Amino acid sequence: MANDLLRRLLHELSVFEVAGRGGSFSAAGRELGMTQSAVSHHMANLEAALGLRLFERVWRGVTLTPEARVLHEAVRRGLDAMAAGLDEVRRAADRRHLTVLTDFGFAAFYLMPRLEALRRTMPDTDIHIITTQDIDGADLSAVDAAILFGATPPPGAVALRLVDERVIAVASPALPPISSPADLRQRTLLHLDVPRGGRWSSWADHAARLGVGARRRAADLTFNNYQFVIQAAIAGQGVALGWRPLVDDLIDKRLLVPVLGEIHDPSRGYDFLSFPDRPGNAALGQFRDWLVADISGR
Repeated sequence: MANDLLRRLLHELSVFEVAGRGGSFSAAGRELGMTQSAVSHHMANLEAALGLRLFERVWRGVTLTPEARVLHEAVRRGLDAMAAGLDEVRRAADRRHLTVLTDFGFAAFYLMPRLEALRRTMPDTDIHIITTQDIDGADLSAVDAAILFGATPPPGAVALRLVDERVIAVASPALPPISSPADLRQRTLLHLDVPRGGRWSSWADHAARLGVGARRRAADLTFNNYQFVIQAAIAGQGVALGWRPLVDDLIDKRLLVPVLGEIHDPSRGYDFLSFPDRPGNAALGQFRDWLVADISGR
């Protein structure tokens, strides 16, 4: 019953709050864009519905009765709470959302060190990073964009090349230096073994490009996550393949050092995939432009 009464009197109560605060029906009318008689009419309706006199007429205005002061305070708190709720909802609506899929290596070694710079560039955007190592089996239907290595764009996707494959062997500076490709035969190699392999260069590919034969030795270590490969290399457990620009920060910090020469393969690399047929996302272009500028600046 009280809820029904509240719903019927919401407009009168909002007018009541203004009239009680200003102490004048004329002032309330000016604030609300109403005539003085309209304000007076609404207050008469409210008094009749409540069976209570709310105002004492005084010279050049009105003053609240003791009972009305209790109601006015409650109405003020209620309106303040509703205003705060509206502000919160409006702020949430103003925030943008962006969901990006990529592999573990790009997320951990490129995006993570740059998240603070990205937040400064896009402070009003909630960015959700989804990671997977099984790119071919990933569901792209629920993401705004994907950053994938060597992937064939699915129907409806547009690919923008971010960086060609540039791969170099890396090792801890604490290990003895490798002076020639033949030295690799004597070192522990750190392998990446992932579902549907073949998209990334393997140690066999890299060794062949360097002009030496490479085969897995009993001392080699294999991981199914590129983060573990790099962590093992930093710990001095062996020599890993490093994709640039993923390992550039680690090389700059002397956590890893390049071993022998870099191999550049323009036939594949990291691509930025977007989906023009899907509903537009205002944050997508800003994120893409930031990413392209950051990578090209290295």
